[in-house]
Amino acid sequence: MADIRVKEGKKGKTYQVRYHDKSKKSGCSYKTFRTMKAARAFLHDSTSWQEKGGSAIGSIENAIDHWLEICGTEGRSGNEPVTAYTLQNYSYLADIMKSYNWDMSLCELEVTDVVAFRSWLLKNKTRYLARKTLSCFQAVLNEMCVRGFVNKNVASSVTIKSSTRYKEPVELPSSSDINSLIQAADRLANSKNRQVAKSWERYRPILYLAIDSGMRPQEYLAIAGSNILDSGVQVERAIERNGELSVPKTPASRRFIDISPDVLDMVRHYRDNLAPENTYDLVFPTATGRWQTVENWRKLAFKAVCIEAGLMEVVESERGIYERPKFKPYALRHFYASMLIEQRLNLKKIQTLMGHSNISTTFDVYGHLIEKLEQQEKGVSGMLARTAQLNPCGNSVASEA
Repeated sequence: MADIRVKEGKKGKTYQVRYHDKSKKSGCSYKTFRTMKAARAFLHDSTSWQEKGGSAIGSIENAIDHWLEICGTEGRSGNEPVTAYTLQNYSYLADIMKSYNWDMSLCELEVTDVVAFRSWLLKNKTRYLARKTLSCFQAVLNEMCVRGFVNKNVASSVTIKSSTRYKEPVELPSSSDINSLIQAADRLANSKNRQVAKSWERYRPILYLAIDSGMRPQEYLAIAGSNILDSGVQVERAIERNGELSVPKTPASRRFIDISPDVLDMVRHYRDNLAPENTYDLVFPTATGRWQTVENWRKLAFKAVCIEAGLMEVVESERGIYERPKFKPYALRHFYASMLIEQRLNLKKIQTLMGHSNISTTFDVYGHLIEKLEQQEKGVSGMLARTAQLNPCGNSVASEA
């Protein structure tokens, strides 16, 4: 039996709706509203939905949950159900939507409420994450609209535009670029020039470890010998910006990362047979027994391997025309992340491996890669693309010059 109860508390008078809910052991759920109008609207919506054979959907939170279920089972707007990977992304965005204080029912929602939600997103989330969340909220209301739970999508006109004032997508080497770097490091380590070969005895395993682990440069340059374990590495320290050796800046940065057996053997071999003695338990100490700075690694080693690999670009600035590496050392970390995303690894696992304190950071930095993968999973939709799939052996319709 559904009803409305008036409650008096610290926040003054509120209105509690008791409604039927088969998912609860008691058979009932409760929802509190600030106004009688909102409570009645919720009660009306939930009762109408029960008559259709479903569970209560009067609240915005229930609408979000229902939309999420549709995405994974029926498929929204007549499309195929989304993949488990995309559903996982939607679930994260759904949690953000539900964390907002919705003090009105679904049918009571107005454009001004959506605008207030947008303001909350922009104040509490990064612009990218705010835009993605609002886009999903529009999809929720659109689905509720076509299914008859609301008359119109009041969020359709409320948007967040992307802006070039915000950081561009991360620089991302291709697999071919990475292979070129690996082969270049191998050649330098086997150089006939003894000084070059000697330097690359150390630089080569550093480069391999950077690619294979996705660690930050300040982490792999400071890695301790005792943190090279049977199947990977334990990240427990890093080089601070002032050049001092310290623990990672956040607890999330202290993590275990699985490493390929060949890379692990290479790192162990250098640690056990070639590394100079040092008092800091460094795997890759300099000749003086201290850690190499990130700046020296970038200028002395990474630039050299980019030159050897042919990964240089010509740029023009106030200083004139000069060559520089196409990528920075951090690009190796971004490549690692892109491979995890391409393998559709669990997002929480990606967050852990990357050492991000919050999964929103993972979305913000690599959101464009996640979006790209989601688009690929949807398949081609353009007429020419579909025609090409249906008739892969057809002749080109383009005229020759």
